[in-house]
Amino acid sequence: MLPQVRRTYAPRGRTPLLRHRLNWKRASMAGSLGYHSTDPDRGARLCFHLKPGSYDTAGLIEVLEQMKVFYRGERVVLVWDGLSAHWSRAWVASQDWLTLERLPAYAPELNPVELLWSSLKKRELANLAGDHLADVADATEQGIHRINHNPQLPWSFLAHTGLAIHPPSPPNLRKDQVVHQLG
Repeated sequence: MLPQVRRTYAPRGRTPLLRHRLNWKRASMAGSLGYHSTDPDRGARLCFHLKPGSYDTAGLIEVLEQMKVFYRGERVVLVWDGLSAHWSRAWVASQDWLTLERLPAYAPELNPVELLWSSLKKRELANLAGDHLADVADATEQGIHRINHNPQLPWSFLAHTGLAIHPPSPPNLRKDQVVHQLG
């Protein structure tokens, strides 16, 4: 999350300058978009975590522990990209609330969170040269609020990927009943 340089307007002959003191080296953000499969009217839920530096396996486990609290014990299917820090299989296997699904390698177009980051970087973080990590955190939080206040936006991120959420069939419903109901 270094400054994102974007095109802007300026008077003719006055090239705008983006000055950054680099008082902080790097910030990383982990985020998740939660979609409720059996009740889409509940809306999408956005969970994020910002920290100085980079994430490693221990840092991501901390984020997942916070996500468990955020989703209040609901069962979660987590779709993860191929980031190398996402390889904490032993920890994930010990979590009864969490099911892990992996995206194919190098497939950001299938990840709705990538569209979330793009939206933040194009608006709230565009040309932001904050002196402190708190400046970036504040701008990011404003973007998160903007996205949360538009109920269609998180769903549009999912729709743009071409992925869909299908609620599981009730366990007492036989396959022939499903066909009969659909037919």
